[in-house]
Amino acid sequence: MRTRVKICGITNLADAETAIAAGADALGFIFVPETPRYIKPTDAAEIIRALPPFVTTVGVFRNAEHKEIENIATQTGTTSIQLHGTESPEFCTQLLLPVIKVFELQNEEDLQTLDDYNVSACLVDKPKFVLKGTVNWELVEKARLHTKKLILAGGLTPENVKDAIKQVKPDAVDVASGVESEKRRKDHEKIKAFIRAVRQADKVRTEDANNNVNL
Repeated sequence: MRTRVKICGITNLADAETAIAAGADALGFIFVPETPRYIKPTDAAEIIRALPPFVTTVGVFRNAEHKEIENIATQTGTTSIQLHGTESPEFCTQLLLPVIKVFELQNEEDLQTLDDYNVSACLVDKPKFVLKGTVNWELVEKARLHTKKLILAGGLTPENVKDAIKQVKPDAVDVASGVESEKRRKDHEKIKAFIRAVRQADKVRTEDANNNVNL
């Protein structure tokens, strides 16, 4: 049972290389102008060209047009798309690359929305107005009934990700600010600590699963 890790908001090669060396499975590049971690496609392309093979690179967009998304993906070499806006189910199916759709859960009624999307994975995040803390983990647990691939985000840190995985059991976790020293700059020790905590949580999950089998 291996929980995948995505380090999002990459803006420089040093952070990208540290994340990969520490065991990250994916890197996120935010192509939403006027956001704190926005990166120019030309800069992202330079970083991605320098990465080792088989690293998943995710382009993050919000309410962009199909043509813009596809042009940036081609220019940069990103291998997946993450959509943070109000994109419709139809919009998602029209993209050629694998799509991760983001859902900001506020209540159980929001869970029904996941059923409408035929995407590669659903990423559950906290609502934007929740400035501190994490997404409601009990609510996210119920999201498992609505998607085959669940990614957990929203307020994760090296200190709480182990507990989050234990309760929610996501397929992957996504972190940006939780491993930063300042906006646009990752704290390399926090990245390493975050991924170590994820692997510790995986070990516990495996041991629990083996114990259940032997009962």
